[in-house]
Amino acid sequence: MALLVQKFGGTSVGTIERIEAVADKVISYRDDGHDMVVVVSAMSGETNRLVELAKQVDAQARGRELDVLLTTGEQVTIALLAMALEKRGYPARSYTGAQAKITTDSAHNKARIKSIDHEKIADDLENGRIVVVAGFQGVDEFDNITTLGRGGSDTTGVALAAALKADECQIFTDVDGVYTTDPRVVPDARRLDTITFEEMLEMASLGSKVLQIRAVEFAQKYEVPLRVLSSFEAGDGTLITSEYGTDKTMEQALISGIAFNRDEAQLTINGVSDTPGVAYRILGPISDANIEVDMILQNVSADGTTDFTFTVHRNDFDTALGSLEQTAAQLKAREVSGNNKIVKISIVGVGMRSHAGIASRMFEILANEGINILMISTSEIKISVVVDEKYLELGVRALHEGFDLRTRS
Repeated sequence: MALLVQKFGGTSVGTIERIEAVADKVISYRDDGHDMVVVVSAMSGETNRLVELAKQVDAQARGRELDVLLTTGEQVTIALLAMALEKRGYPARSYTGAQAKITTDSAHNKARIKSIDHEKIADDLENGRIVVVAGFQGVDEFDNITTLGRGGSDTTGVALAAALKADECQIFTDVDGVYTTDPRVVPDARRLDTITFEEMLEMASLGSKVLQIRAVEFAQKYEVPLRVLSSFEAGDGTLITSEYGTDKTMEQALISGIAFNRDEAQLTINGVSDTPGVAYRILGPISDANIEVDMILQNVSADGTTDFTFTVHRNDFDTALGSLEQTAAQLKAREVSGNNKIVKISIVGVGMRSHAGIASRMFEILANEGINILMISTSEIKISVVVDEKYLELGVRALHEGFDLRTRS
């Protein structure tokens, strides 16, 4: 039938009962005639427990030995799941990242996959076995164990699907797909049947936590169809591909979803000289402090000075503000100010490419709710605005209704 790579996260394998349930789910696909590769995370909470153990020994624990420790979490899960499959009469074989020959670079705690030698896995599939692989981990060219960092198990699943030329990579989570926005904010948010890689990348980068950006980037690069499914209930989930679904065409003024990010902070430096290099002099020290800048706005005044505003992660606010104040003194700026009570709301949709008026409609909807826009950023398929944090839920709900994204009967 098909070759499927399925990935189950920590909550999906958080207890023995859930591991047994995952085994039953995998077998249901196997009984339909599919070849199965299963990628699993550590049991829910296990990685955090291991990190705490490391901190008890060394508060600054990192690098090679931390990777050796953390990868034991997935090793437990793959063995238990393989046992559960074998108990049910289905031949299975478990592999750590090193045994699966997932080769990475040597950047401990945040390694990137370089190659996968899938010959052993292909042999197992040929012989009718279900293959269970530890996510989140690999080995470098010097045989050092490595971990892939945040979202690593998703990336493992996609990488294996690409290497094996699987028909689909299925990511099982505690939600049943990708929604037009967070259902906890908008109860009548609609599950999307399909969404493009471009849209999913924007949604993930803007705050949607269903999938990690790295995994979506990998899937797009190697054209691996991704499907988000629930571990706990049946359903078709959401398919993420480079193609449009049958209900999507470039002729529709379509907004696929609304993303938001609560972790924003805004900084402004007023009255600096409008000369070449001033942006670098402002942002250079911020970059040197390893702080990522998101949105940037520069206004030139009639007196030849410029006001420069940018946003950073809220956790970096104090450090960035201190750096900006030092820069302001050097540039003889008029004023420095900051605001860590802001949020970013974004609308995402490929329909923006072929339809005018979407931005003005967004601004009209927010204006009708009395929501003032502090900053605006756009791309081909995204419009983001910064607003006061007290307007987050009101803004998201108003936009969701205004663009008619509600559940369809």
